[in-house]
Amino acid sequence: MKRRKFLMAGLASVTSPMMFAKSDKLKKNMNNPVILSTWNFGMPANVEAMRIIDNGGNAMDAAEAGARHAESDIENNSVGLGGLPDELGYVTLDACVMDSTGNAGSVAFLQDIKHPVSVARMVMEETKHVMLVGEGAKEFAKSKGFEEVNLLTEKSENEWKKWLKERREMTPHETHDTLSVLVQDKEGNLAGACTTSGWAYKMHGRVGDSPIIGAALFVDNEVGSAAATGLGEEVIKSTGSFLVVELMRQGYSPNEACKEALNRVIKAHGGSPDFQIGYIALRKDGEVGAACLKWSFDHAIFKNGINKLHNVKGIM
Repeated sequence: MKRRKFLMAGLASVTSPMMFAKSDKLKKNMNNPVILSTWNFGMPANVEAMRIIDNGGNAMDAAEAGARHAESDIENNSVGLGGLPDELGYVTLDACVMDSTGNAGSVAFLQDIKHPVSVARMVMEETKHVMLVGEGAKEFAKSKGFEEVNLLTEKSENEWKKWLKERREMTPHETHDTLSVLVQDKEGNLAGACTTSGWAYKMHGRVGDSPIIGAALFVDNEVGSAAATGLGEEVIKSTGSFLVVELMRQGYSPNEACKEALNRVIKAHGGSPDFQIGYIALRKDGEVGAACLKWSFDHAIFKNGINKLHNVKGIM
């Protein structure tokens, strides 16, 4: 009897209440598509993604369409056309996609191509590889019919020239908002996309988390999906999106999974990280969540026919 009581006490001490909501006990959300994306420019991205769903497209089609919308927005200086350049004045783009079957594709350090997210999807669907970078990615895109485009707009070029005079070190929080899109379609299947022009005025050749599967984006159709924004170097070190999904597999809610992943970053930095990371998460039952380290974090949720911008405060 004493041994039994000891074992039960030990189990209670290591088991969180969240652990009882195991992912295999959750029902798949059907006939009620959900779209979740980062930042305020996620609002029009969500609209475009839902348009694809309404016209019979699947989750991957919708995620790609939402990301393409942001890449085409000339007023958005952190994604695609009009993105702020690196220190040498080159606009370099990163993107990745992951579908409901676990397939993935990505491109990094891609120049002169307007829609890196679509190139990433072609890497996934038309090659044996997951990632192409630099000139190889560009040549692949051109071979698939993508046209070369000057991505450096007059506005972004003027901002870069202004920065050259000051050479002030810019933080990602000041200049960089990655677009990540998570989608659940009418069949309950999940997919995601991530796209960015990266840290403004970064070292030439720098690549962040946005093209890294498991860091910026991860999708498991049996559990859920997650995506990141913020300082990519730190997201890579913690394999953030993969961690969020695995925490949901253990039974954490999407909100709590995002917070726990951030708590591990806080611990790794002695309790006081001086940078921003934000996570969004979408579970297979349609529940969504989001959290960030500091300040606040806008994210757009399109659910139950309503597209709305939400804001969460930092957990620190």
